[in-house]
Amino acid sequence: MNDSKASDVVNRVWNYAHVLRDDGVGYGDYIEQITFLIFLKMADERDRGGQTVAVPQKYSWSQLVKLDGDALEIQYRHTLEELGKKGGMLGTIFRKAQNKIQDPAKLERLIKMIEKEAWSTLPLDVKGNIYEGLLERNAQDVRGGAGQYFTPRHLIEAIVEVMKPDVMDTVADPACGTGGFLLAAYDYMKPKAKGKKEQKHLNENALRGNDIVDSVTRLCAMNLYLHGIGSADGDCPVVTQDALAKEVSDHDRVDLVLANPPFGKKSSVTVINEKTGKAQAEKLTYERTDFWATTSNKQLNFVQHIANMLKINGKAAVVVPDNVLFEGGAGETIRKNLLDRCNLHTILRLPTGIFYAQGVKANVIFFDAKPAAKKAWTQKLWVYDYRTNVHKTLKQNRLSERDFEEFIECYSADDLSKREESEDIERWKAFSYEELIARDRTSLDIFWLKDDSLEDTENLPSPQLLAVEIVEQLEAALEEFRSVEESLLTKTE
Repeated sequence: MNDSKASDVVNRVWNYAHVLRDDGVGYGDYIEQITFLIFLKMADERDRGGQTVAVPQKYSWSQLVKLDGDALEIQYRHTLEELGKKGGMLGTIFRKAQNKIQDPAKLERLIKMIEKEAWSTLPLDVKGNIYEGLLERNAQDVRGGAGQYFTPRHLIEAIVEVMKPDVMDTVADPACGTGGFLLAAYDYMKPKAKGKKEQKHLNENALRGNDIVDSVTRLCAMNLYLHGIGSADGDCPVVTQDALAKEVSDHDRVDLVLANPPFGKKSSVTVINEKTGKAQAEKLTYERTDFWATTSNKQLNFVQHIANMLKINGKAAVVVPDNVLFEGGAGETIRKNLLDRCNLHTILRLPTGIFYAQGVKANVIFFDAKPAAKKAWTQKLWVYDYRTNVHKTLKQNRLSERDFEEFIECYSADDLSKREESEDIERWKAFSYEELIARDRTSLDIFWLKDDSLEDTENLPSPQLLAVEIVEQLEAALEEFRSVEESLLTKTE
């Protein structure tokens, strides 16, 4: 019944996005406006129920719902501006908020649609499912780039299942997007929180996240809030900042990091040339004394940053593209340090076709932080190849919960020493430290299974799946060409 209720509300609310799309309001902007309005509606409901809320009466939902025309547009604009000046979760959700719905009639219609639903009385799981459903719809807007923030739910759940966060752990995501990893960790930890101390820690201190994009941070904050995490006037678990910009202090170290840093190989910033007055791109290189190597590769920098975020014996699971596993130069230096200074014990090779960023080849690396030692901490790396001969797409052959059952069993989360190879499980294989360090550039891009599609036409996937994969790869190639074109134009200017 909860799933049906959530699905019904998602469909109703999302259908209106198409109307606004014709007025130039993109799906991402629509989700933002929904975020603002639902929050105001919930605050009003709680105020009527006798709860103290952080929204001043002057900018409350009750002021909006009675207006129309230009008066409504003006009141809504002022509401967003003033609430964005507040602190805590309220300020995070409304920071730099702007009204993107310029037609007062359409704004009024959206407000009346939200007014019909008693959001505060909905169970947390229903509210959460509704909002996550909207976020997933937004992620499907591939042209808008929104999908870069969305990690498949079944992958997140499988990662959390093997990482087993403890109820008193501090869990962080330095590239939190809309909060998928943080929420999955929260859901795993919540049933174990028995006493007041554990419940207080879980709701106020257990989760930490940040994202470099304001609009994404607000979506994450709202997502957490709708799941019962944090309060409107309390500190927000997520902040907007560049996680890579400063070194990690001892106070900031955590027990667990779960992350899917943004795809895209190079970091860059846009600056204005003082002589010409034109915009030009410059590589963004982070000079940090706690990094093992200096590079403009974002994923390599995130791997270094996450390794430094962990307390001794802290654990990390990080989604990384293939280039992190084989790139030379700084990549080789970082992999050697990861093998020596941490226990890099597992790599999960992911199938293509599971991310909204098309054509991505990605993996999950699992490692534990360790104290300084003369001997390398990584003695054996286990690789689970769930890519070779696996064909996934976003629609016809979607990722499912069952897809990771064998990996979870092989992982042996309760005791990694009990891992073993089996002739019945060809996708699971161990490699010694000596084997790894002897590989060219210490490459961890390891595969050993025969790719049936290369030699046996009888095992080719269906024509429909092949067509989908070809389209996805062509779209990915076009994006790469556009990046090259932009770079060349910048240099020419």
